[in-house]
Amino acid sequence: MDDAAAQRRKAFVDAAREGFFANGYAGTTMSSIASKVGGSKTTLWTYFPSKEDLFAAVVDGIVEQYGDALTIDLPLDQPVPDVLRRFGNVLMNKLTATPLLSLYRLVVGEAERFPHLAETFYDRGPRRGKARAAEWVGEKMVRGELRMGDPMRAVQQFSGLCQSGLYQFAVLGLPEARDISRLAEEVDAAVDTFYRAWKPEV
Repeated sequence: MDDAAAQRRKAFVDAAREGFFANGYAGTTMSSIASKVGGSKTTLWTYFPSKEDLFAAVVDGIVEQYGDALTIDLPLDQPVPDVLRRFGNVLMNKLTATPLLSLYRLVVGEAERFPHLAETFYDRGPRRGKARAAEWVGEKMVRGELRMGDPMRAVQQFSGLCQSGLYQFAVLGLPEARDISRLAEEVDAAVDTFYRAWKPEV
């Protein structure tokens, strides 16, 4: 794809993101996206054959920009609490960023009518991140640094602990979410609770 085509594609994705966030998935048409960028639906279709493909591109763009937790280093030679604390802080700072919150709200709001949107979102972000973390947790279990169990369940529990406080307020847009300095404290508490439950049995 040459520079002009890449810029055109980006313009369509940007317009789609704005439309989806403002009007929802169902309320955003391919015609309105093409009109906003300046062009025909035929041109838009050459880049994205369907609105679902366009939604996937919007998700990919946001995950690429804010998905640091998907690529953060998870060294096996460092203590479990240290790695989880670093991972949790990156995760929660990204999850509370406005674009990711808007995307999450959009997906939840449309999930019943358009379940494939939820699948697309989960596959491209949370599923990838949790699978990678579960691989690390599994190795830590084998090494005896965590008690044996289901690595994915352990990751899901840690993720749930991290998201149990300020994140819930952020999703709902409540005033309690304004003080993001609390995130580090909440991650510390999540690491402590998780490690008490999963530390090696004596």
